[in-house]
Amino acid sequence: MKKPYIIAITGASGSGKTTFLEQLRKAFPADSVELLSQDNYYRHRDEQQPDENGILNFDLPASLHLDEFLADVQQLCAGKEVKRKEYTFNNELIQAKNLIFYPRPIIILEGLFVMHDPALEALIDLKVFLYAPETTAFSRRIRRDKIERNYPLEDVLYRYEKHVIPSYEKYIRPLHQKADIVVNNQPNFDRGLAVLVGFLKEVVSSKK
Repeated sequence: MKKPYIIAITGASGSGKTTFLEQLRKAFPADSVELLSQDNYYRHRDEQQPDENGILNFDLPASLHLDEFLADVQQLCAGKEVKRKEYTFNNELIQAKNLIFYPRPIIILEGLFVMHDPALEALIDLKVFLYAPETTAFSRRIRRDKIERNYPLEDVLYRYEKHVIPSYEKYIRPLHQKADIVVNNQPNFDRGLAVLVGFLKEVVSSKK
């Protein structure tokens, strides 16, 4: 098996990565593209770092098992499937699933810190940064954490101010300069998506 073409997609939390990835995957047959998200690599609450007020901070590179994420990417590159328990963000209303990821011609890596580990960055063939205005992205993050992850509103607003914004400024915003492609999600990402799909179809064709 040829080495998969590795794409890393990042951007601010709430920048529209989930919707963008859904549309991207629909443009290809299921056996052409696999998506590996860092959302399933968060450490347990007991391992998270508390801030000065004792509130656990999930918006740091150390909040994730980046070593396990790297190992699983290496497994996929070696042509082996990966098994992982779904992470439900401590939402008791959701039953965690057993996930299986398969080696495909194109592997998409998604998450806030997909470019943080130098060893992982060395495997990446294309870096994509999804941009949305910070006010838009952060308001989406607040709604998502309140509705989808069942977090109390007071907790969501605290984390937004104390964790999300500082992490974005330190770790995420600088990735804009490292990206090969910047997709502007303002007012939508349609044109950027079309360009990326066209390029990746050429990649898939070359791997047949």
